[in-house]
Amino acid sequence: MAASSLAATGLVLAQSQERVIKIVAKKFDFTPGEIRLKKNVPVTLEFTTLDVVMGFNLPDFAVRTDILPGTTSRLRFTPDKTGEFAFHCDVFCGSGHESMTGAVFVT
Repeated sequence: MAASSLAATGLVLAQSQERVIKIVAKKFDFTPGEIRLKKNVPVTLEFTTLDVVMGFNLPDFAVRTDILPGTTSRLRFTPDKTGEFAFHCDVFCGSGHESMTGAVFVT
């Protein structure tokens, strides 16, 4: 009984230690603009903005989300390949939108 209790506690601790990266989107920038991840390690990206509706698109991993003012958007995924991967805003947010990009580095 004690072993199963310890195993359950370990599972809860493992889940609570998942990496969460907070990203602020604003005209015409993501902060941070570079995100470093580990292959096969789940991550949650948390997005906020005070500006206008924006989007986050990381096409190499087929993940995207809308970013709405006054809310937190969460995007959970597990990178399954290594390299450098571009992300961008995919909701037109005004003049300068085309430069709203960044990179994910997975090792």
